[in-house]
Amino acid sequence: MNTGTDDLENLITLLAKLPGLGPRSARRAVLHLIKKRSLQLIPLAEAMHRVGATARECLNCGNIGTTDICDICDSEKRAIGQICVVEDVADLWAMERSQVFKGRYHVLGGTLSALDAVGPEELRIPKLIDRIKSEDVTEVILALAATIDGQTTAHYIADQLPGITVTSLAQGVPVGGELDYLDDGTITAALNARRSI
Repeated sequence: MNTGTDDLENLITLLAKLPGLGPRSARRAVLHLIKKRSLQLIPLAEAMHRVGATARECLNCGNIGTTDICDICDSEKRAIGQICVVEDVADLWAMERSQVFKGRYHVLGGTLSALDAVGPEELRIPKLIDRIKSEDVTEVILALAATIDGQTTAHYIADQLPGITVTSLAQGVPVGGELDYLDDGTITAALNARRSI
C-alpha cells in the first residue's frame, strides 16, 4: 500500500467528520491546503498541534482557553454582577461576537433531557449554583435555545435560584433557534430585550 495516499485519505476522512463538512468538501479542502502548503497547510498543522497541547476548559465557567481560568473570567473589566448561562462554548463565542454583553458566562455543557437521561448532575448546574453563592451575582441571564429541553433547563435553573433576578433572552431568538446560528444584531436585540422568568 502507498502510505502517502493512505495519509491523504486519512486526512480527508478526519476532516469529513467536522461539522459542515462531508467527504467531498473535505477532499476539496485537502487539495486546497496541499496547493498552499507553505502558506496554509503547515501553519494550520502547527496551530492545531499547539491548540491540541494547550487548550483546556476554564475551571470557573467552562469556556475554552489556554489557561486554567479563561480571559473573560480573569478580566477586571467584566461586570461581576451578571452571569450569562449558555448551553455550550459555541453559544458563548456567539454572544461575545455581538460585543454587547459585558458580564461573565457559565457554560452548562448541554441541556436537561429526560429522553437522554441528562440530569442536573451531568451538566454544570451545581457549579453554577456554587458560583452564584460565592460571587456577588445580582442577575442570571439564561441564553438557552428556545427548544423544549432549553426551556426545561431554564425553568429548572430559575427554580434553583430564589432571590436572584433570573432573565432570559427575548425577541429575536426564534423557537427552535440556536445562538451559534444567529447574526450579531439578533443576539444584541435578544439580550437587550431580555425578560424575567
